[in-house]
Amino acid sequence: MPRRTRKPRAWLWIALAVASCLICAPLAAARWSSATAILGPPSSSLPAWQTPLLAAYLLLRQGDIDSPAGDPQVSTVVEIEQGDTAADAVARLADAGVIDDPFLLRTYLRYRGLDVGVEAGRYAVEGSQTVREIAAALQRAVDSRYTLVVVEGWRREQIAQALGQMQLEFSPADFLAATRRPPPFDVGASAPSLEGFLFPDSYRLDPRWTAEDVASLLLDAFARRVDRDLKQAFERRGLTTLEAVTLASVIEREAALPGERPVIASVFLNRLTMDMKLQSDPTVQFALGMQPDGSWWKSALTVSDLATDSPYNTYLYAGLPPGPIASPGLDSLRAVAEPAETSFYYFRAACDGSGAHAFSETFEEHLQKSCP
Repeated sequence: MPRRTRKPRAWLWIALAVASCLICAPLAAARWSSATAILGPPSSSLPAWQTPLLAAYLLLRQGDIDSPAGDPQVSTVVEIEQGDTAADAVARLADAGVIDDPFLLRTYLRYRGLDVGVEAGRYAVEGSQTVREIAAALQRAVDSRYTLVVVEGWRREQIAQALGQMQLEFSPADFLAATRRPPPFDVGASAPSLEGFLFPDSYRLDPRWTAEDVASLLLDAFARRVDRDLKQAFERRGLTTLEAVTLASVIEREAALPGERPVIASVFLNRLTMDMKLQSDPTVQFALGMQPDGSWWKSALTVSDLATDSPYNTYLYAGLPPGPIASPGLDSLRAVAEPAETSFYYFRAACDGSGAHAFSETFEEHLQKSCP
C-alpha cells in the first residue's frame, strides 16, 4: 500500500491565512522581490493562492528559519527509502531530536519546491544546522558505503567490525592497531588504549583515508564535545578525565533509560566514596570479550563468569577498571559531571521488563526487590 503524504490540518492553513493578513502591509511595502530575497524563490508549481500564505508564514518565522533547528548536540544519518515522502524524512528528523518544529521545515521545503528533491538515500544532518541548511542537506544523499555510525556503548572491536564492511583500504585489524595507544591529549593518567575516546556519532569518511585518519576523526569529535567546562566538572568530582570517561562507559552499558543515567552515576560514585566494589556486569562482559555466537556483550552472566580474573572485573577488584569499556555518549559523560544527589548504593533491573532499575539504600532493601 503506498504511503499517504502527511498534510497540515485545517487549523494550520487558517493560521497561515491569518499570518498572511498580518503581514500583508510589510509585504506590500517590501514587494515580492524582497520576500524572494529573504526566503529564496518560491516553487513554480505552487498554486497561486498558496504562495503568499506560505511566504507570509515563513517571513513571520524568519528568525526560527535561521536559528539551530533542534538540539545542537544531536546528529544523525536518516535513511529515506524508495517511496518515502519529504514528510516521512521530516518526521524521522523530529523523532531523532534534530528538529524541534517539523511543520516549519515542511513548510519551507514546500515553499521552495525542495520537498520533491528528497530522494531515497542517506542524509547526514545535525541539530546545530538551521532549517535552511537542513533543507539543503536533504537534497544531497550521502554514499552509505562511507558513512560510519558509531553507536553509544560500542567497544573498539565493534567499530572495527563496522569499518570492515565499508570497502575501505584498511582492515579491522589495522584500526585496532591504530587505536591500541593512549589518547594524544591529557586525560590525567596513562590510558591503555583509545577505548572510550572514540566518540559515538555519524561520520562521513573518505575512502582514501587510513585507519589512523579515522581514529583521529573520532578523537577530534571527543575533544570538541568534552570541552573545558565538562572537564572542570569532572575535576570538581575529584575525577581525572580518564576516570570520568571510564565511569561514563560503565554507565552507558548499564543504563537502558536515559533518565536513569544521573541516578546510576550517583550509585557508583557513592560506592567509590565508601570503597565498595562497583560490581557492574558490563565490566565482566568486557573482560569476557567475544562470545561463540559473535556477540561482544554476554547477556546472562554465570557465577563462573563473575569469578573471571581480570582487572576489569569490578566484582573482584575495587575501584574503577583500568580504562573505559566502551564509547560513552555525551549524556553519560554529563551524568558523571552532574550526578543525581541520592543515598542509593544498590540497583537492579526492575521486574516489569521495561529496562528500568529499582534503586535501594541498603542491601536488605536491595534483596527485597529481587524478582520472583
